[in-house]
Amino acid sequence: MATPVVTKTAWKLQEIVAHASNVSSLVLGKASGRLLATGGDDCRVNLWSINKPNCIMSLTGHTSPVESVRLNTPEELIVAGSQSGSIRVWDLEAAKNTCYVSCCLPRTEVLRTLMGHKANICSLDFHPYGEFVASGSQDTNIKLWDIRRKGCVFRYRGHSQAVRCLRFSPDGKWLASAADDHTVKLWDLTAGKMMSEFPGHTGPVNVVEFHPNEYLLASGSSDRTIRFWDLEKFQVVSCIEGEPGPVRSVLFNPDGCCLYSGCQDSLRVYGWEPERCFDVVLVNWGKVADLAICNDQLIGVAFSQSNVSSYVVDLTRVTRTGMVAQDPVQDSRPLAQQPPHPSAPLRRIYERPSTACNKPQRVKQNSESERRSPSSEDDRDERESQAEIQNAEDYNEIFQPKNSISRTPPRRSEPFPAPPEDDVATAKEAAEPSPAMDAQFPVPNLEVLARPPVVTSTPAPKAEPTIIPAARNEPIGLKASDFLPAVKIPQQAELVDEDAMSQIRKGHDTMCVVLTSRHKNLDTVRAVWTTGDIKTSVDSAVAINDLSVVVDLLNIVNQKASLWKLDLCTTVLPQIEKLLQSKYESYVQTGCTSLKLILQRFLPLITDILAAPPSVGVDISREERLHKCRLCYKQLKSISGFVKSKSGLSGRHGSAFRELHLLMASLD
Repeated sequence: MATPVVTKTAWKLQEIVAHASNVSSLVLGKASGRLLATGGDDCRVNLWSINKPNCIMSLTGHTSPVESVRLNTPEELIVAGSQSGSIRVWDLEAAKNTCYVSCCLPRTEVLRTLMGHKANICSLDFHPYGEFVASGSQDTNIKLWDIRRKGCVFRYRGHSQAVRCLRFSPDGKWLASAADDHTVKLWDLTAGKMMSEFPGHTGPVNVVEFHPNEYLLASGSSDRTIRFWDLEKFQVVSCIEGEPGPVRSVLFNPDGCCLYSGCQDSLRVYGWEPERCFDVVLVNWGKVADLAICNDQLIGVAFSQSNVSSYVVDLTRVTRTGMVAQDPVQDSRPLAQQPPHPSAPLRRIYERPSTACNKPQRVKQNSESERRSPSSEDDRDERESQAEIQNAEDYNEIFQPKNSISRTPPRRSEPFPAPPEDDVATAKEAAEPSPAMDAQFPVPNLEVLARPPVVTSTPAPKAEPTIIPAARNEPIGLKASDFLPAVKIPQQAELVDEDAMSQIRKGHDTMCVVLTSRHKNLDTVRAVWTTGDIKTSVDSAVAINDLSVVVDLLNIVNQKASLWKLDLCTTVLPQIEKLLQSKYESYVQTGCTSLKLILQRFLPLITDILAAPPSVGVDISREERLHKCRLCYKQLKSISGFVKSKSGLSGRHGSAFRELHLLMASLD
């Protein structure tokens, strides 16, 4: 599949400090593309208006970090799931009616608190027409909730690992789920059972998305592929390979002409019959977390630590069909859509209800989760929830009363202003800002951007992190002033250029020696790798006694699970134990990924072989295999204690350690 010429039709809107601690999840309102909800390790859910620096509302009530958030279609309700397995639903307009009674801290009851999952809430989705919520958890269960009557309607079982994404079909009759067990499943809500399972991915499936009109489903995986599934024949339509990284976010165009994939620092536009890439747009958003479309503009949001960044792509300048795109400078009109091929078969189209007030058909009831009256403990949890409206003007712009005729927020739905064109004249104008430009693009208030949302209690002093993050703007423990010439007294004469450069480059030679040594070690491992003996290459990397080389090698081996063998596990497991105890975030992440692969592929084999009765006679191969299993079991037992001690951490690492702890439960 040929890749088209990379275009540049994107710009960054803003960057905000969304939480007092790390951001763990976020979602865009799909109806407006202007509303952003974020969940953080500070147990809060904050609401923002895109391209505005101030938080509109802060919702409290959760007692553990918020792992997933979701807005319903009209953007009136928001649901958030936490690491403890609890789910809370808020009515955003009801919060407005209770928050302006007095100037003191406002209080409002949460609409619902849903309890039942035993592990992290990884995914959530609202039913498009009824007041139902689907939740997927790390406990492998999917639950359907009636949020008005406060009850679990049904529980769907079938996945063997964490459920990462849930999506209702446009007609509200089906539910698609994606999980870490490399499968996509389709559930019938009215029958209460699985309709079909779609295997084919070789890595965890991170996202699924229904076509807005046709019976078509798209799924994106960590194996760097996007697959399209026919929901009438229940078979694969096409597969797009060669994504630059794991696929975490996909979105169909509203008319269904193409699929957008949020890749690492780029946006790709795909077709599926046949599979082809229409366009590639460079966007410096890193790992984009969610996408939305409004006014022929695609809005993407990404987060890193406590910061959230928003980006805009002008879709009128992006090729979305197989036709040749017009010059956007000469013709600013949207691109003409390619008419369907006359011989192409048309799929069945969803039959939507006539009004949004219709409820889905009555689903099969689950005997163990019948509706019950709220307990006093749940009522207490709901009363403890708070909604803090921090910016009345922005709130009134986004949320309108229910009796208003127009309900789609915001009232003014103009496109975001485009940046100047990338030419010489515009660059000179940008270097000298004018009053007109200041009025159109006001300079952000740095004090407001750096100020975290108001909290209800005095925060404890923030300690230095025990794990050094992989992506930081500045190194930990170092200051730029330490590398600059020190001026003891004002009268001291200025240093000459040679002295200043010698002080700045102090330690440079040492760093060059370290990098040269690492390059030499990698060349040694690469020479062994080219022979095709993976075990010997790993042994050589371990013998070098440099964890950075081991990490580089494991990052390659982790991409292909078929490379793993039992004898390779005996060599790698001691190194994984060192990686998990490292202070570097990238090392810990690589160690968790490798350990997860080993547990998924070899733990059942190890336990079965150790539990089998002794063989009769002499079987050398079986004895060797038994010896390897005993060695792996001993190493896994040694690692399990450390994993258990770290499973109480918050944030991404805590979630990874808890997942590993669940996988290692059979060792006890």
